[in-house]
Amino acid sequence: MQGHGYAPPPPRRPSTAVLVVLRVIFVAVPILSIGFLAWVATLRAAIVTRKPRDWWIFAGSLAVLAISIGFLSTDNTDDFSTRNGNLGMSILLLNAAACVGYYLYADIHHHQPYPTGYPAPPAQVPAPGYGYPQAASPYAATHPQTPVAPMPAHAPNTPVPPPPQRPAPARIDQVRAELDELSDYLRQHPGHGDGNHEGGR
Repeated sequence: MQGHGYAPPPPRRPSTAVLVVLRVIFVAVPILSIGFLAWVATLRAAIVTRKPRDWWIFAGSLAVLAISIGFLSTDNTDDFSTRNGNLGMSILLLNAAACVGYYLYADIHHHQPYPTGYPAPPAQVPAPGYGYPQAASPYAATHPQTPVAPMPAHAPNTPVPPPPQRPAPARIDQVRAELDELSDYLRQHPGHGDGNHEGGR
């Protein structure tokens, strides 16, 4: 008996401790680098989720980093006290905050117990009769159910017609015809049944 097989399991989810450690690392890197490595967090989000939107955000964070470095490179002071230096540092720090915030949002949303795109496990339904409860088949809704026609009501004295007989297969008809021919042959030659069995072999 062949069935549909097992449903594909949802993707393997890392443990909560591993997720927390990774989030701490990818939040600390942009902050400790004063925003110069903010793109690392968006790269991690793009690799984990594999969505085109996250790759665009990663590219945007690199572009913002290039703009802020352009402003900082025009400032010749040591403490970035000119207008271009202040603007470059502001862009750099805002980019770091935005990258960290988006990374946390994307990572938490992606590692929810049942992310979008994967169905939640079916509820346990009590099985009819006895035994352990069986899980509902995820394929039950995909196959059309044949409606069962109600039994017609009959009067108390009306005989119920027998169910229609299935036609016999062609092989059975052929065997019956051969047996009929054999019995006709034996009736026409009665001398073969007197103990002389060698003639028939």
